[in-house]
Amino acid sequence: MDWELAYRTVLAVDIERSAGRGDPALLAIRAALRAVLRESFGRSRIDWAQCRIDDLGDGLRVTAPAGAPKASLVHPLFDEVAARLRAHNRLAGPPTTIRVRMALHAGDVRLGPDGEVAGRPLEVLARLLDAPAVRTELAEAPGAVAVLVLSEHFHEETVQPGLPGIEPEDYRQVAVHNKEFTSTAWLRTAAADAPAGPSAAPPAVPQAVPPPAAGASRMNNRATGHGVIYAVQNGVQHITTTPRN
Repeated sequence: MDWELAYRTVLAVDIERSAGRGDPALLAIRAALRAVLRESFGRSRIDWAQCRIDDLGDGLRVTAPAGAPKASLVHPLFDEVAARLRAHNRLAGPPTTIRVRMALHAGDVRLGPDGEVAGRPLEVLARLLDAPAVRTELAEAPGAVAVLVLSEHFHEETVQPGLPGIEPEDYRQVAVHNKEFTSTAWLRTAAADAPAGPSAAPPAVPQAVPPPAAGASRMNNRATGHGVIYAVQNGVQHITTTPRN
């Protein structure tokens, strides 16, 4: 069998705590995840049909086609995935809620004549995805929908340059130890709700003029301007305006 050596970007996604939900729920969340990824790849302008998709049981591994821009798998892909997971979870019950770990790496892989993919980059990808530090990151962020881990190589080429839509300060470096694999990697967490921008102050609600207290005096003076001034004994004035005829 002839294998071709080629540089590719590889992505792995794993659904947190997929076991024990029962077959109907597992099938539902697997289908939902595939739909989320397919739509997110489309929004990132990467042809899903040209990707190699491998089933990981409770997740997927995606080998991007030649020439796919690596930065697009960081942004907008991760943000698109997170947005769709938020939308899914708002309507899902506990058995079909989805939270995921995502890992990204790139390197020279072996491509088989029937589309098979093998090689060291896939091993690195698997170690990153299952690293205790990455699992802990998601487990300790109950409000998060996704955690993204980038290999040092991937981070250097896609995040450090500070391309539009990618904020280097959103990532933090962690040490990764998983079996024989030891390295550094970079984490980013997507919260359950997208950060809200500055919002306008709510409109003031008109307050009713309180009735005068028992025994309080009240005066009604017509103003020379555009309204009527009402004053009660405690000295507070409530001014209302009426249009001029």
